[in-house]
Amino acid sequence: MLHSLRNRSPLLLRRTALRTYSTSEVVVNDPKAAQRTPPQNVSETNATPTSSEGSMDATLVEGVQEAEKMRTMQAPNRKGIWSRSQQPREKAMVGPRFEQSIMEDQPRPLAAIELIHKQPVRWRKERVVSCDGGGGPLGHPRIFINLDKPQINWCTYCGLPFANEHHRAHLEAQPTTTYPLAPTGHPAAVGEAQKVTDEPFAQR
Repeated sequence: MLHSLRNRSPLLLRRTALRTYSTSEVVVNDPKAAQRTPPQNVSETNATPTSSEGSMDATLVEGVQEAEKMRTMQAPNRKGIWSRSQQPREKAMVGPRFEQSIMEDQPRPLAAIELIHKQPVRWRKERVVSCDGGGGPLGHPRIFINLDKPQINWCTYCGLPFANEHHRAHLEAQPTTTYPLAPTGHPAAVGEAQKVTDEPFAQR
């Protein structure tokens, strides 16, 4: 083989190299790449994958359709993203790291943007109220909220809703509201009195 390459002229070797390079497939900057449908990351071989929790703690069998649904859902309680800088879960959870893996074992925290809308409205008689998130080290800087308008006004820091008692009849007459007007008993809802003690740095 080496003897045959030595006998070839430099021009012939250059032409062979150019021919090899020109026939190779180059996919960089392909304008049709964005139009192609990406293949699903959960393969059929996930019928018998290996769970990270072990066979004694969790099942080793996972349905492909259910796993694909978990991969595309941004959170168990929300499908889409809630921030323009956030990458969709279906684009983030791709590649060798997530192949042959149980989707139930992957982190799936609940979306706080949905949980905050389970909080009932805090009715007040003052025109201006303040919110510190409950006080203590788990709170936030004090935010002042104007309640003059007949609408639900939420804290721009934590999202807790407030409304003036004078506008209760108007809000109750609305067909739907962004926050519940009364406690619904949802597990995510927290009580208004979140302090354990009256100390300035009391825990919530």
